[in-house]
Amino acid sequence: MKATATTRARASRAAAAPPRAASTALAPASPSRRRRRRRGSGSGEPAEETVRLTSLPTGRRAYVDTREWLLARYGSVCAYCGGRVPADDITLDHVTPRRGQTAYDRRDNLVLSCRPCNAKKADQPILAYLLARRERAFTLLRYGMHLSPMLVDLAREIAGPEQAARAERLADPDYPYAD
Repeated sequence: MKATATTRARASRAAAAPPRAASTALAPASPSRRRRRRRGSGSGEPAEETVRLTSLPTGRRAYVDTREWLLARYGSVCAYCGGRVPADDITLDHVTPRRGQTAYDRRDNLVLSCRPCNAKKADQPILAYLLARRERAFTLLRYGMHLSPMLVDLAREIAGPEQAARAERLADPDYPYAD
């Protein structure tokens, strides 16, 4: 008796449903008509804790501003080898490689680099690039104090305590001596 009640309930729901058009049953649904699920808690309220970026995202058009800001702050010096390069020839390099993600286009991930260092680094992870020559970590500390705290800590760890202290002294504009 229970099976017939379930069967009757299904039949009544099917009869109450509006009939489908034959064309929609055969044609795939267009992507513009599909509903997308919203991400998040679904309550519609903003999260209590907001994530703060260390700097604003840098779009492609803002690269010129970022480049000028870095040139004004550090001069036309490569952040990896410390070599002086003409301002027209120096390039911007992503410390953490982009790999197609725009989240890495922020000022706290960009440094000035000479063309040879930029080509050597390419898409290498920064850890591998700094470990290949530890002097790069010292130079990155000196000309990359604007980088995200994680990258600065990594460079400090690789450079060692003496070199990290020296880089901080030399990065200070009030330091009376230049090397």
